[in-house]
Amino acid sequence: MQKLREQTDAKIAFGRKKNPEFMKGVDDIINEAKAFEKGKNAIKIGEKAPDFILPNPLGKDVQLSDLLSKGPVVVTFYRGSWCPYCNLQLRALQAKLKEIESLGATLVAISPEVPDTSMTKNEISNMDFTVLSDQDAKVASQYGVAWEVPEFLLDHMRIDRELDLKEINNGNGSVLPIPATFIIGTNGLVQWNYVNVDYRTRSEPDEIIEALKSIF
Repeated sequence: MQKLREQTDAKIAFGRKKNPEFMKGVDDIINEAKAFEKGKNAIKIGEKAPDFILPNPLGKDVQLSDLLSKGPVVVTFYRGSWCPYCNLQLRALQAKLKEIESLGATLVAISPEVPDTSMTKNEISNMDFTVLSDQDAKVASQYGVAWEVPEFLLDHMRIDRELDLKEINNGNGSVLPIPATFIIGTNGLVQWNYVNVDYRTRSEPDEIIEALKSIF
């Protein structure tokens, strides 16, 4: 199976060929974000991970501290089921889920999508890990990974992809999480993290697995 990064790199290359002007605009936005160190406020290794209570697709509340009572938790933030890079990531995580769970960890994926729509349109409905809805991006903000989406990207979503983030995210359409992953120990402290303002690049599932092996 291809590495996640190989899959995302292939999608980026295809996008550059199909729509070079748009991809150039994305590059400019990402470079600007990096220049201003967006994501620098993400919680660091050794810091306390904020506890949270968020609903799953069935509307049932799930609390981080409850999950931590059973073992370490891998928390990954993604933009939504409409994002092709997110779907690549979630499929890659699903493929490695048994290895993650064999190490005693629970995998949780968080997006701003509302519970009644986030699991109905694609393969996310077949995932065996927990998917939660952070509708107001409050948890993403607490973890330092909330990002105000530039108007350039909002226009692209509305016009080229016919996506209305305000509708998808229940009114909170201008804020999305930076794709980020945190491994949280049973003591509630962050043991490992991956944060990248370039939403096209994600942590490899194998990196998560290796981190779990080395830490626990």
